[in-house]
Amino acid sequence: MVISLDDLSDPQVVALLEGHVAQMREVSPPESVHALDVEALRAPEITFWAAREGDVVVGCVALKRLDATHVELKSMRTLPARLRQGIAGQLLRHAVHEAREAGYQQVSLETGSEDFFEPARTLYARYGFLPAEPFNGYTDDPNSTYFTLKL
Repeated sequence: MVISLDDLSDPQVVALLEGHVAQMREVSPPESVHALDVEALRAPEITFWAAREGDVVVGCVALKRLDATHVELKSMRTLPARLRQGIAGQLLRHAVHEAREAGYQQVSLETGSEDFFEPARTLYARYGFLPAEPFNGYTDDPNSTYFTLKL
C-alpha cells in the first residue's frame, strides 16, 4: 500500500468520500455529522492523502490545521470491502507521523459515540489517543466523542 498526497481529482477518491459522507448521514443525526465533502477538503488548511494498492484507492485521511501547534484528523476512511485489514491503522500512523514531522504538538479528532463508531474509538485508543473535551468550535454533543494525542 502506498499513501501519498492527493488532489481529490481521482473519481475513486471522490466516490470513497461521497460514500463516507452518506454513511455518516445515515448513522448520525444531521446536527452531529461533521464529515467534510470533497470541496471542503480542498481548503488550504487541509492536507489530504489517499492510500492505493496498485490502481485501487483503499483509503484516505486528512489533517486540518487548527493553529501552529494543533491539527485535526479528518476524513479517515477505508474502502468498505477492505475493512478490518489494517488499512485504518496504517492511515492513522501516517497522519500522526506527518503531523509530528510538520512540527505540530497535538492531533485531535471527533468521532461518533454510537455503537457504529466503536471500532474507530478502539483504534484511536490503541494508538494512544485519549478522551478529550470538545475543541475548535465543537460542542458537548451526546452523539460525539473527542480524542486527542500529544506529540
